[in-house]
Amino acid sequence: MNKMRLLAAPALAISAVALAGAPAMAADGSYSSTLGQLNGTTGTGTVTVDVVGDQATVNLQVSGLAETFQGAPYPHVQHIHGGAAGVCPTPAADTNADGIISVTESAPGYGGILATVTTSGPTTPAEALNLQLAGQGGSYVIQRTFTVDATTLAELEAGRAVFNVHGLDPATTPSTAEAFNAPSDLDPALPAGATAPALCGTLLKTQVGALPSGGANTGAVVETSSTSVGMIALGGGLVLAAAAGGTYAVRRHHAKV
Repeated sequence: MNKMRLLAAPALAISAVALAGAPAMAADGSYSSTLGQLNGTTGTGTVTVDVVGDQATVNLQVSGLAETFQGAPYPHVQHIHGGAAGVCPTPAADTNADGIISVTESAPGYGGILATVTTSGPTTPAEALNLQLAGQGGSYVIQRTFTVDATTLAELEAGRAVFNVHGLDPATTPSTAEAFNAPSDLDPALPAGATAPALCGTLLKTQVGALPSGGANTGAVVETSSTSVGMIALGGGLVLAAAAGGTYAVRRHHAKV
């Protein structure tokens, strides 16, 4: 079984309990957001989710996210979250003051994972850290239609669904190299910076074809870190290396679809 799926399961279990019993609601319509920046990212993004029945068509465009070296694209996972306040985190969410707002620290604002927006194949929360099906590189487009459950429809209708793109650039993250390369709260085999949210926005209902002029106010401030942190490609995966010490491989796992 895919190792990433197993490691993601404990983090997703909390959200499953919180979202249990959510009522089904008619959510037909278009939900959009201009994604705001988190954790020092310089990237930008827009997303539209058009819903008809239980079918959601996602149109995602991102640019300016962390790139890679030597031809190995940086894998950016992205999700629809819900079951909480429906807002993106502010710098105040960084409760341990390490310079990175982690997924755990963000959860009170945007909740657990409802769906994983993969490039192909399954879109369940179990694919949360499936790097093989993640967006690849600093700029990419994902356009696909998939089935969403009653909970996702209800959160969209209620205005509590939040879209996140994960994966930070170590050159701009306002944290130390030690904090960036610390074990992730989702998968200790990955660095915290690789799984922390980079772009975030609340999905608001709009007229079809219309996009809100701005995403949710994240309160994030883009900072440039002076820490010497780099990325190199090695053995078909990514390696995030910090001058302060420590090297973590972001390995690609083949999904079982």
